[in-house]
Amino acid sequence: MRKTTAKLADGRELIFFDADDAPLREAHDERPLTAAEPNPSEIRLDAVTGDWVTIAAHRQGRTYHPPADECPLCPSRDGRLSEIPSGDYQVAVFENRFPSLSGGVGRCEVVCFTPDHGSSFADLDEGRARLVLDAWTDRTAELRQLPGVAQVYCFENRGAEIGVTLAHPHGQIYAFPLVTPRTARMLQQAARHRAATGRNLFEDLLARERTGDRVVLATEHWTAFVPYAARWPYEVHLHPNRRVPDLTALTEAERAEFPAVYLDLLRRFDRLFTEPGQPWAPTPYIAAWHQAPHHDAAELALHLELFTVRRAAGKLKHLAGVESGMDAFVNDISPEAAARRLRELAP
Repeated sequence: MRKTTAKLADGRELIFFDADDAPLREAHDERPLTAAEPNPSEIRLDAVTGDWVTIAAHRQGRTYHPPADECPLCPSRDGRLSEIPSGDYQVAVFENRFPSLSGGVGRCEVVCFTPDHGSSFADLDEGRARLVLDAWTDRTAELRQLPGVAQVYCFENRGAEIGVTLAHPHGQIYAFPLVTPRTARMLQQAARHRAATGRNLFEDLLARERTGDRVVLATEHWTAFVPYAARWPYEVHLHPNRRVPDLTALTEAERAEFPAVYLDLLRRFDRLFTEPGQPWAPTPYIAAWHQAPHHDAAELALHLELFTVRRAAGKLKHLAGVESGMDAFVNDISPEAAARRLRELAP
C-alpha cells in the first residue's frame, strides 16, 4: 500500500491510499476556500440516562443530495473542483468539511471507496476492498494517538433510506473523545460475564453461534451470523474467529481473507429484495465496525455489524413508539429465518 498525504485549500488533511504499483498522486486544491472557521461541537451528558449526546449545530448547512455532476466526492475533472483535487484516485480519506466532532472535540473523516459515482462497495474487486481495509486500519492507528481520543469508529451508511446525503460510495470514521453508549453497555455485559464465568463474553458467544443454525457463512478466519436477539429484520455480525480488540491486531491471513467474505455478505444483502423480473433494488444498510477503546481493550472483541432498515421489498422497518421512545426493539422476522434466507442467497 502507498500512502500520500496532502492539504486541501482550507487546511484540512487529505490522504490517498493506492496499490504499490499505482502512479504517485499529486493534489493541488485550487478552490478559493478560506481556513475552516472554528465551529466547536459540544458533548453533553444526559443526566437521566447517563448517555453522551453530541451537539453540532453547524452541520445544518452541509451539502444535501447534490446532482451527480456536482458530487463533492468525485475526482476533480473538466474544471469542476471537488473535495478530491485529483483526476483519479483509488481510496481517498479527508477531514470532513462538516464534522459532527470538531473544535478539538474528536475528529471526523470521510472515506471514498472508489472514484466511480454510480457503483457501491459491493461492486469493488477484492484488491480494492483490501485497500479500504488497509485505510481503515491506518486511520484507526493514527487517530487513536490524537490527544483526547478514546475510541475510533469506522462505518458506512448506504442508501437514502438510511439518511445518506451524498450518493457517492463512501464511509466515515469518527474519533470519539468518549466511549460511546453502545460500547459502554457491551463492556458492562462483558464484565458481568467475566465475573460470573471467568471467560470472555465474545469468545463464548462466537463459539455458541458457530455450532448453531444462525450462521450465514464461515471460513478459516471469519464467521458471519445473525445474532440470537437481532434488532433488525436482516442483521449480520461478522467476527474474526480469533478475538482481537481492533483492526490493527488482525494478522495478514485474516486481512487477506476478509475482502472475499465481506463482499459476499454485501452481495447477498443486495439480492435480498430484488424480485424476479424486477429492476435491481440496492439494499440500504449500515455497516459498523465495533472496536475496543484503546485504553480498555481487554474484553471487547472486534466485529462488524451489518444491518438494513428494509424488512421486505418496498417496506421499511420504521422505529415506532416502543423503539424510538423506549429503546425496546420488536423484530418482525425471526433471526433463524433471516439466516436461512441469507444462506440461500449464496452466489
